[in-house]
Amino acid sequence: MKIALVSPYDYFYPGGVVKHISHLDQEFRAAGHEVRIITPASAQTEDLPPHLIVASSNILPVPYAGSVARITLSPRVYFRVKKILKEEAFDIVHSHEPLSPALPLAVLRHSRALNVGTFHAYREKHAAYYYAKPLFKRFFARLHGRIVVSEPVREYLSKYFPAKYVVIPNGIELEPFTDPQVQPIAKFVDDKLNILFVGRLEKRKGFRHLLAAYARLRDQLPAVRLLVVGAFTREDKAPYLRYVRAERIRDVNFIGPVSDEDLPRYYKTAHVFCAPSTGFESFGMVLLEAMAAGVPVVASDIPGYHTVLSPNQEGVLVPPRKDEPLAQAILQLLQNPQERERMGEAGKKKAQEYTWDKIAKQVLDYYQELLAQRKNGKR
Repeated sequence: MKIALVSPYDYFYPGGVVKHISHLDQEFRAAGHEVRIITPASAQTEDLPPHLIVASSNILPVPYAGSVARITLSPRVYFRVKKILKEEAFDIVHSHEPLSPALPLAVLRHSRALNVGTFHAYREKHAAYYYAKPLFKRFFARLHGRIVVSEPVREYLSKYFPAKYVVIPNGIELEPFTDPQVQPIAKFVDDKLNILFVGRLEKRKGFRHLLAAYARLRDQLPAVRLLVVGAFTREDKAPYLRYVRAERIRDVNFIGPVSDEDLPRYYKTAHVFCAPSTGFESFGMVLLEAMAAGVPVVASDIPGYHTVLSPNQEGVLVPPRKDEPLAQAILQLLQNPQERERMGEAGKKKAQEYTWDKIAKQVLDYYQELLAQRKNGKR
């Protein structure tokens, strides 16, 4: 099959959707399929992979769901996409976040292939869907197949667009996190217990609650350290640094962005992983990474995390935005190495269900099912 994977987001900026597309691309090509990625991209370089088609380099950061989406709104995309689709003649056009402006909408407008959409985002409400529903319905109707990454996403979307959805979750590349040769970060291996946070320092990630919880638990367990890893800037961390200094909170280490090679090493360094997000999480990739590395998880009790973590099995779920319960859950695990080991082993087992080869096979099987339906005139 000749497959187009369409990203609404800047392909050279870290994010879960871009990573998802990248792994599907690798698995599909390994299975012998011809794949192109159609995407906006900010990188100005001649060394782009030959299968990457840049539809626009005009990138605009747009606030969305407590985060920032780096998308293109250029009107030139409309004509660029029309030309790309005509020249490439795809069998499958698979758009991720297919109702996002402007690239996925332009693709749906012009595509004559079998159109599949994967919906990643979860929100309790969506004002644009509510007020512009008649417009979005026209594009939604052009989808022959609809994938959601979790049940919460299905429930949320069904409020606006009742339809048949297939749940195919995100995946994980296990080897970097399970490789016994991966060594922890040496300077953080001592008599202190390490709490790890991985993510951007956006409001929805709830880092301020973890910082407040950490300050509380240090009173009872001084030999503890907080490691903060993620794609955040100096400006992002500035208010937290001021808070740490004002409150004299010791052993908070703002690591910042790390390489793909070093990320598993930080998980190996951690005794507990914490994901204190306040909402808008559809799945929880960082939970899977921690579980694959055998690290017990303390996470917010939000719908997207229920998909991955079973309470008191691979970790502990606590009420979101509550500093004291978060502090107590982390403290209890840090003081109980046997419980940490039990949860870590359960996490390793659970992560095996989400390997990218298994996820990609589910997607390819769905393509075949949809193609058969189209051939038989069912769609």
